[in-house]
Amino acid sequence: MVRKRIGVFDVVNFLILLFIAIVTVFPFLHMASVAISAPEYVVRNQVSFFPRGFQFDALNAVFEDKRLWIGYRNTIGYVLLGGFISMSVTIMGAYALSRRGLVFHKPIMLFIVFTMMFFGGMIPFYLVARAYGLMDTIWAMVLPNAVNTYNLIVMRTFFSGLPVEVEESGRIDGLSDFSVLTHIVIPLSKPVLLTIGLFYAVEIWNSFQGALLLIRNPNLFPLQLVIRNLVVVGQAGDVLTASTKDGHKVILESLKYAIILLGCLPLLIIYPFIQKHFEQGALIGSVKG
Repeated sequence: MVRKRIGVFDVVNFLILLFIAIVTVFPFLHMASVAISAPEYVVRNQVSFFPRGFQFDALNAVFEDKRLWIGYRNTIGYVLLGGFISMSVTIMGAYALSRRGLVFHKPIMLFIVFTMMFFGGMIPFYLVARAYGLMDTIWAMVLPNAVNTYNLIVMRTFFSGLPVEVEESGRIDGLSDFSVLTHIVIPLSKPVLLTIGLFYAVEIWNSFQGALLLIRNPNLFPLQLVIRNLVVVGQAGDVLTASTKDGHKVILESLKYAIILLGCLPLLIIYPFIQKHFEQGALIGSVKG
């Protein structure tokens, strides 16, 4: 058995990737450490990688705050509804654009690519949303950004790379275009569907600018808008405090990091289960064709 020799390039590459990994993980470790550290250490800025003086009052205060659970409920609903709408429209649009026989194929693609380079701006976005009655509705979070142009192009390119013979065999059996899509194309496209689905889920989960412009009802606030409001309050000073039901005082800096960490947690849990599909789904879809 020949042992592979480790060269200078391998060592340098490993060190660079290790540094990138540490830089990426550090914010999460810092947030977790501040969230469960004693207030006196947080105020003196003595918390970095590891917590000091374990204390869970900040987490308890977050769990007792009804706004967090309202935000979670709303965001999960937005992700499920918005993800379904976005994936449905993107799949149908990408499949149609992947067919070379589509009438006006090139002009349609030019119009779609045009939207990647030019955007009307925040004020036109607000005026259009208000004109269509999206203000203070759940549709304000799922319709304005229902289709991401990049995701549409990636999925279209992936569909274009599927074997034509498989689709032709389906048509010989009498399948319609919609049946070919649902019975042949979609089952063969699991990697790209999971990848684009996660992209949409992350985009909707992290969205707060649309809610900031279009939603005034606190009962419709997504989680990120709840977190944003807390961060703005926390900027008034790290020594400001909040109280738990037990009467314990909690430093707002700890409270802020605790709610940010809990806001990121669901996506951090889901990502490892579909990470293996990323290379096959995203890279093949963006490089081929």
